[in-house]
Amino acid sequence: MIMNVDPSKIIDGKACSQELKDKLKLRIAALVKKGIVPGLATVLVGEDPASKVYVANKHKDCAEVGIKSFHINLPASTSERELLEKLKACNEDPAIHGILVQLPLPKQIDVENVLSCIDPRKDVDGFHPQNLGNLLRGNDKHLFTSCTPAGIIYLLKWAKIDLRGLDVVIVNRSNIVGRPLVPLFLKENATVQVCHTGTRDLAGHCHRADLVVTGTGKARMFTQEYFKEGSIVVDVGMNRTEQGLCGDVDFETVVGKVARITPVPGGVGLMTRAMLLLNSVMAAEL
Repeated sequence: MIMNVDPSKIIDGKACSQELKDKLKLRIAALVKKGIVPGLATVLVGEDPASKVYVANKHKDCAEVGIKSFHINLPASTSERELLEKLKACNEDPAIHGILVQLPLPKQIDVENVLSCIDPRKDVDGFHPQNLGNLLRGNDKHLFTSCTPAGIIYLLKWAKIDLRGLDVVIVNRSNIVGRPLVPLFLKENATVQVCHTGTRDLAGHCHRADLVVTGTGKARMFTQEYFKEGSIVVDVGMNRTEQGLCGDVDFETVVGKVARITPVPGGVGLMTRAMLLLNSVMAAEL
């Protein structure tokens, strides 16, 4: 982040996530008084370095708020049947309230079969077809919302941004971010358009929007020409470069033009981690 940035422009994921974690500590304390210790199981297949870092951060977060974490580390050669058996055991374990399978998985394993195997009541990633389907239908019976989309909405509300009537462009069509975000923004009475890297005149679509969510995985792709004066930018990108971690947005050129913006690091990524904790506590409260 460059120096001399107006702090009122920054949508601070660090402050928001810490506030949420402090609230979760109180809810966890109340559960412990009832004899319930929230438990989260993480399942990692293989030794992917980035995945190992993500999982380690999740366990660190759990320890911070008082959630008991269980780590299941399987070799890259694990078969789909073996993984499904592990997940079924987690489904039946009363000490485990939430289950997270770290993606991606080795090519011999069908991701959809794995996600469908997790008990929807323990699906703290919000990827089970039942939870995703109810969310997309606008049905409040879905138990959990995918962590990144939920974190984005939570962060925007925390920052007191009124989403009603805003023209929103989401530059991502994945099941993890873009698709679940659509019903969440619609629930807030925003008008939503989904774009992607193959969209014609992507810059034009973004420039007409009041709020843009970027999630292309292309470092600093979005320069100031993509945004109109006074718009809001939510940067979901997390790109490792020789200069360090950065988002999809060229922060230095954009921050002076827009009204509000999430930084990278210190923005959506921290909220994704915080929402996993929230979902885990909610699972223990069921």
